[in-house]
Amino acid sequence: MTSALLTRARAGDQDAFAELVDPYRRELHLHCYRLLGRLPDAEDAVQETLLAAWRGLPGFEGRSSVRGWLYRIATNRCLNAIRDAGRRPPLAPVPPFDAPEPTRHNEVPWVQPYPDVLLPESAYLRREQVELAFVEALQQLPPRQTAALVVCDVLGFPLAEAAVVLDTTSTALKGALQRARSTLRSPATRPPATQPPAHGSAGERSLSRRFAAAFVADDVEAVIALLTDDAWLAMPPAPHQYVGTAAIAGFLHASATWRDGRRYALLPTRANAQPAFGCYLDAAPAGLVVLTLDGDRIARVTRFMDDTLFPAFSLPRAFS
Repeated sequence: MTSALLTRARAGDQDAFAELVDPYRRELHLHCYRLLGRLPDAEDAVQETLLAAWRGLPGFEGRSSVRGWLYRIATNRCLNAIRDAGRRPPLAPVPPFDAPEPTRHNEVPWVQPYPDVLLPESAYLRREQVELAFVEALQQLPPRQTAALVVCDVLGFPLAEAAVVLDTTSTALKGALQRARSTLRSPATRPPATQPPAHGSAGERSLSRRFAAAFVADDVEAVIALLTDDAWLAMPPAPHQYVGTAAIAGFLHASATWRDGRRYALLPTRANAQPAFGCYLDAAPAGLVVLTLDGDRIARVTRFMDDTLFPAFSLPRAFS
């Protein structure tokens, strides 16, 4: 079947080409997101990958799988994008009120959330491989180490095929992979270990509902009661992070005072295999909140101050 599609595609049949590559489109998009950390960048990389694949069909001899060939193109496109653009952080929004001094600053403020509706339907897709903390940790590795780790440890390509995908030798790939694994295990980079309740479980729904009710009511004490002792609050692309319940409470109180009675509304969605909400202030978009759960508590609240994300999550532009 694949050989027949290849023959037709090489002859200029665009429908055959679409049938050949469409099964991999979603996983390629997630792959590019893992490497780049941003939705629009991932979309651009996928489009460039498919265009390059269409143009490069005459040179594809079928010695590797179509999947591996597409991943090779996509990975190169992502590495080129990182090299060309660097890791310039986006402009940080200026807080509209006198915010407390943050506990620390975010090292990767460009990372955006990923809509669950775009995740590929794969039995091998593991939650911890799409969570925000993992994607952020990947961004702190050198790009080629990130690619090595994703291709080998996440996608599961055998070493020899992974070396072809990454256009390197097996020996060089082993070295990059060892360095990436070592860095990812270091305390400064390692994603925090959490044990969230099962996706869609009563525990997850209850904890998410309780957070939403407390958040929209400006009940800071109730929000704090739901957090782990070492929880943290982040607001990318702003670099500010507040770690620990006292620091988070200070920020939430300052925010509530500034709003002076104006209330939030939250609409549920999902991002990075985690509960999330579209946030509205006086019916207008006011960011997207993603929760990282740990048992019956919340370990992390990430509020993305980027209203352009709403269409990707099918969230309305106004709350009514």
